Amino acid sequence: MTGEVGRLALPARTAESRLIVVARAPRAEDYDAVLEVLVDAGIRSVELTLTTPGTFAHLPHLLARFGDTIDLGIGTVTNSDDLTRALDAGAAYIVTPITSTDFVRQATAAGVPIVPGGLTPTELFASWSAGASAVKIFPAGQVGPAYLKDLRGPFPDIVAVPSGGVDLDGAEAWLRAGAVAVSVGGPLLGDAFSGGDLQALRERAAAFVGVCARSMG
Repeated sequence: MTGEVGRLALPARTAESRLIVVARAPRAEDYDAVLEVLVDAGIRSVELTLTTPGTFAHLPHLLARFGDTIDLGIGTVTNSDDLTRALDAGAAYIVTPITSTDFVRQATAAGVPIVPGGLTPTELFASWSAGASAVKIFPAGQVGPAYLKDLRGPFPDIVAVPSGGVDLDGAEAWLRAGAVAVSVGGPLLGDAFSGGDLQALRERAAAFVGVCARSMG
């Protein structure tokens, strides 16, 4: 734990890989085959979204199967009841699309890193000042990597993760601009949850892993 507000670091595998895959599936049971491919391709952090029915019920199974290899976070948390359930369920980290200092305090008190979303400087700084592990610039596709460079002027220490519309080229650009990690959904997953080619998924995942690894060099 570091920082005057008791800030928690992102989980080690997430921080080291610099890549979070946002998984939105039709059903929680659909996670398994896709996560197996992602793990094989080198993915080390997956955000399971609460827009997927059955995520909480299926999480113990996923933790037993993949928890020793990847960080499994819970995302799209938008109310305190779901936040409590996610903390109790053993999520490695929490992601929310909204700015809530109450959420930040609750997660931090429970010892779980949290990445709250926001777009304006006021929203992002509010979460950061409350002790967020990182702030999620969302929707990142509406601003672009130069926005992070602008934010770093008044907020030189802010730790940011862009999310929403981040493709392969965008991932490289955001990391070059100073993002601690990138959050990627559709551009990586494609049609994997609707019967798509899993070998193609493996290749897309490996390409993102490669870009993020090169950014550390």
